Amino acid sequence: MFERLNRQPADKILALMSAYKADDRDTKIDLGVGVYKDAEGNTPVMRAVKEAEKRIQANQTTKSYVGLAGDPAFGAAMKDLVLADSVAHDRVAAVATPGGTGAIRQGLELIRLANPEARIWLSAPTWPNHPSIVKYLKMEMAEYRYFDDATRGVDFEGMMADLRTVAAGDVVLVHGCCHNPTGANLTLDQWDQVISLLDARGAVPFVDIAYQGFGDGLDADGAATRKVVAAFENVLIAASCSKNFGIYRERTGILMAVSKDSDQAAVAQDNMNFLNRQNYSFPPDHGARVVTEILTDPSLRADWEAELEEVRNTMLGLRRQLADELRQRSNSDRFDFLADHRGMFSRLGTTPDKVEALRADHGIYMVGDSRMNIAGLNERTVPILAKAIIDAGV
Repeated sequence: MFERLNRQPADKILALMSAYKADDRDTKIDLGVGVYKDAEGNTPVMRAVKEAEKRIQANQTTKSYVGLAGDPAFGAAMKDLVLADSVAHDRVAAVATPGGTGAIRQGLELIRLANPEARIWLSAPTWPNHPSIVKYLKMEMAEYRYFDDATRGVDFEGMMADLRTVAAGDVVLVHGCCHNPTGANLTLDQWDQVISLLDARGAVPFVDIAYQGFGDGLDADGAATRKVVAAFENVLIAASCSKNFGIYRERTGILMAVSKDSDQAAVAQDNMNFLNRQNYSFPPDHGARVVTEILTDPSLRADWEAELEEVRNTMLGLRRQLADELRQRSNSDRFDFLADHRGMFSRLGTTPDKVEALRADHGIYMVGDSRMNIAGLNERTVPILAKAIIDAGV
């Protein structure tokens, strides 16, 4: 049987990690892997997470299953965090998933159950796992323009032109905040225009929100998602706790489905439970329990929000430092977009050969499409990167 298998394409980011580890240059910089790092290059465990785990360990009396949808308290806490009061919560079905990736996969599976003919529209570019999963599930896929390599901002005119061709019942996947891989985000006014257009076309929005709190703050980063759910009868939301709680390896995510009323939500919930059963039965609980403990305890939540703000402001500071350094070295404002982008990532908008030159000549490791992880920098390495970018002729 296995002799019929073919080798799968190598994961580019994992290959980049291996090459970085093998590089013996002292000045090398890893801007490829999508995890937050502090000034020492570590991905720390947040204070509130450590305290929540202590409390759970002291008080937990069983490791029995919690249910196909996960702990209901986790679902309730995440609805409050992501959606606030933008929609009646009895209209929202929810299941815990193994990370945000699991939520995307389960959301696509739900779409396939509900409307097998739906096309899935993805931004160009988008997170590579989006098209990978869509293709694996053999679902029809289309793209809408999003990033302008010349301005390093959103190609809003191109985006709107493409979305005007969306058919009724199609699903349009959008990034709730901190667009991955570009870092370029829509303004709230642009979101209003997108929402109006998608509503007129009869499309169903699917919001991927993986970085809430990493851009402009928890509420500001949730604003677009809340606008979307307030405007449509049906919306899917995939949320991740990996980044804003720093619990990457715990694989903590949630899929939420907004329905037109509580009766429809009950049917959606039944189908989401069914899909969990088919894929992994009961979702992981430890990370979800940590998140619930933090979000429902005022002191833990306050400490978590304070540390999350420290993380966010650190990345904003690195963005400003890099933009200023490049302005000085290039004697131009063409890199000012770096200070305007939000989240962990920015896309330089340069060519693969220049990305390769950055790696070969300067030990700067970033993904081939020029996506770089701002959180991989620190005050010492920003000037090194800026010099390399100018020397490489980016």
